[in-house]
Amino acid sequence: MPAQIRKIAVFLEETHREMGQAISPPTRKAAAVAVIANPFAGVYAQDLDLLMQIGEELGGLLGQRCVQALGIAPAQAESYGKAAMVGEAGELEHAAAILHPRLGAPLRAAVEKGAALVPSSKKMGGPGQPLDIPLGHKDAAFVRSHFDGMVVQLNDAPRAGEILVAVAVTDSGRPLARVGGLTKDQIAGKDGLR
Repeated sequence: MPAQIRKIAVFLEETHREMGQAISPPTRKAAAVAVIANPFAGVYAQDLDLLMQIGEELGGLLGQRCVQALGIAPAQAESYGKAAMVGEAGELEHAAAILHPRLGAPLRAAVEKGAALVPSSKKMGGPGQPLDIPLGHKDAAFVRSHFDGMVVQLNDAPRAGEILVAVAVTDSGRPLARVGGLTKDQIAGKDGLR
């Protein structure tokens, strides 16, 4: 296991009412966050394969934690997203190495399928700073009702030599979504777009 994990935190958000309207069933989002040591803190490295391995490890671990928090079967997951915040002794490319080459496949396995690209964000930051995790439908990027996000923050992370890595999963779209476009019951799920 290449990731040196200091802590894992799991967040569950349920929306029961919005603008005076009951949301039934409630919309639910879960985020799982790992705070890890940055193996390249303070040094430049051309080869970032170790971070890519860590991304692969965390994609499955954090995706499974989200599905468990929601209490759903993997196939019931509707949206997903990923994000990373690198402490000041690292560089933005460290977040990219974790998020992009290998994190997606194990996350897709944790939510069953996932034909669409996984929305992502990355930033530099320090303890207590919020990290926005963008969300989109896992099988069809054009489903507007699932364009959303979730914010996470930990008061003690990331420290200078750490990276905060987050995955979010939902069992629904936004509450009261009504901006039109492709609906989830119209998804073909073949090209990741529609």
